[in-house]
Amino acid sequence: MAFQDEDVYALTDKGNAELKSAGTSLSAAELQVLVLIDGKATVAQIAQAARNLAPAAVNEIMRKLFSGTLITTATEPSSDGLESGFFSIAVPAGFFSNSAAQPDPEVDQGVSTLKQKGYYVRIARRPAAAREVKQGEQLTVLVVDDDPDLLKLLRTYIKMEGFAVRTAEKRDDIIAAFRQPPRPDLVLLDVQLPDANGFDVLAKMRLHPLLKAVPVIMLTAEATREAVLRGLQAGADGYVTKPFEPDHVVAAVKAVLGLSGAAQSKAAESKPK
Repeated sequence: MAFQDEDVYALTDKGNAELKSAGTSLSAAELQVLVLIDGKATVAQIAQAARNLAPAAVNEIMRKLFSGTLITTATEPSSDGLESGFFSIAVPAGFFSNSAAQPDPEVDQGVSTLKQKGYYVRIARRPAAAREVKQGEQLTVLVVDDDPDLLKLLRTYIKMEGFAVRTAEKRDDIIAAFRQPPRPDLVLLDVQLPDANGFDVLAKMRLHPLLKAVPVIMLTAEATREAVLRGLQAGADGYVTKPFEPDHVVAAVKAVLGLSGAAQSKAAESKPK
């Protein structure tokens, strides 16, 4: 299991008991890291606080603590409906209307732009004004795709622009990523997943009180009218076609979030280390 800098972990009941125990089998370094895990600090912050330990050592210790069920991914209360409840959300009949044959200028423009540029941002859902990213603020992008190589590529390029990045390959990963604070500022969502349909995930997001306003850009291999129409009906904020240029993805992300140029990069660069 890979521990990313932006990930947040919390103690399990077993972990809390270990801290309170009079005797422990953990080393001094392992106890030091365990004490720092509070459900709020990121992996990067924990590594910074444990100044006497190398980041690689902190990562290895956290891996051991995780495998020993002393820590787990930080989550919010299950009342948020983001555990088992999310994928049980019923999408109303007619949510995706059968109007593919009817004229729709927005859909036609989307298809045309997709074929020309490789990405399309829905003008009607773009922020009216450029977003101001505060000094030290870092926006979070969740990338959902079942291709590990593609996830690695997107993580690299998006992180280079100053964003925090989470990834998910299947349903359980998606739920875990949604429940991990802070909630994503934007989701890059593949249409075809091994155990879910991207359009269905998008529809359920738009019906969920905590996720309905989160911008979503669909990743699709099909720049067809039907695919674009289905995404727009479900509330997609944009499209990126596969195969794509990483720069197109970054441009779409910034456009949907209302970021100008290197605004996010500059803010992230000034974030305290």
